[in-house]
Order: sequence, then C-alpha cells, then structure tokens
Amino acid sequence: MTYPPPPPDQSGQGGFQYDPYGSQPGSQPQNPSQPQQPGYQPQQPGYPPQQPGYGPGPAPQLPPQAPGYPPAYGAPGYGPQLPKGQAIASMVLGIIAVGGLCIPYIGSFASIVCGIIAAILGGVALKKINAGQAAGKGQAITGLVLGIIVCALAVIILVAVGSLLATFGTASTTSY
Repeated sequence: MTYPPPPPDQSGQGGFQYDPYGSQPGSQPQNPSQPQQPGYQPQQPGYPPQQPGYGPGPAPQLPPQAPGYPPAYGAPGYGPQLPKGQAIASMVLGIIAVGGLCIPYIGSFASIVCGIIAAILGGVALKKINAGQAAGKGQAITGLVLGIIVCALAVIILVAVGSLLATFGTASTTSY
C-alpha cells in the first residue's frame, strides 16, 4: 500500500511536514546550518532527544553548605537538631501569663511571675539563637513579647487599682 505524496507546505514551517508514523521521506526537518558529520545519525522517530547530563551516571555533587542556613533542597540529611526548649518554655509561659490576667487576684500575681520568667527565658533563648547554639527564634520572640506585654499591663493594672483604692479610701474615711 502506498500513500499519495503530501500536499505542498503552506504553513511557513520551513519545509517540515508532520508525519505521525515517521516513515515517509521528508518527514524529518533538514537543518542546512548543521553539516553532516561522519558517524552522525539522525534522531530516531518516536524517541525523545538525548540531553547531556541525563541517564545513568554519577549523581551531581552539591556545593558545601553555608553555616547558619538550612540545608539546600535535596541535600542529604539535616544533621543534628538544635535545642529549642527555652524558646518553647518562654512561649508557653507567655501564653499562660496572658490567660492569667483574666483571673482576679491570684491570677494577676501568677501572671506577673510568669510574664517576668517568659521575658527572661525569651531573651536568653534569643541570645543563644543568634549565636547559633539553639533554634526556635519565632517561639522565643513570642515569649519575650508576651512577657513584656503582660508585665506592662500588670503594672498599669496595679497603678490603676492603687489609685482607685486611694481615691475611694480617703472618701470613705471622711465624716460629716
């Protein structure tokens, strides 16, 4: 069975004619700028072109890792994990201190203590993190900020309560 010759090219593709079977002459594009070299074989139809660097062979080597940065994507292993216990403790104590502000009397005293400890632990953890000895920077910042906010609010509340007691205390002792 023979096929009729293809119609003339009117697509402007430079003489390339699509042939889904890849068996008719003229179906492969001719590149006049690339001379035929001895041992040159045209690409087999139906196979993707071979690109350098693919196929069996040694894996590419990754550059050395810079200190203080997480490993590159695809790097083998993450190495030892840095401790972040102080950062976690600072954050948890800061959250407890904020919650303790809602409880009158005993909660406010506990909030002040937890806020002070959270701020101290957060500062120490940040110092270790910046030195590269620990991890958990976001948690340490959260604990430090919550501890400072709770301490500031506690001082404002104590001053307000003290001024109210002083105002009403003097008014109640006056007799007419």
